[in-house]
Amino acid sequence: MHAIRSVDTSIELILRKELWRRGHRYRKNYKQIAGCPDIVFIGKKVAVFCDSEFWHGRNWEERKTRIKSNRDYWIPKIERNIQRDVEVNLKLMIDGWIVLRFWESEIKSNVSECADRIEKCLNNR
Repeated sequence: MHAIRSVDTSIELILRKELWRRGHRYRKNYKQIAGCPDIVFIGKKVAVFCDSEFWHGRNWEERKTRIKSNRDYWIPKIERNIQRDVEVNLKLMIDGWIVLRFWESEIKSNVSECADRIEKCLNNR
């Protein structure tokens, strides 16, 4: 687990490069708000998270049946990550933030659509 990156992951870089190319400026891994979002637009109060599918439990009910080794460790760990994501979303929304979460496959397959959704939120603020 030492090699698992928490900042500047490949999916973050893909999305950040697209946003930068479009002329958007942001903070990355902003620690002053709950959850330390991957991309933050402070003035507009928009927080963006780039979630990997394993660590954040995409299709968790199906995926957890495929975990064969060390189930007593991995299942509670991933379920706590899922619970923490919900808690962070709620905390940020209560504080007036718009929270956007993108799955790894969404970013990799269609980064332009992800950036469009972020721009739409920014323009509505």
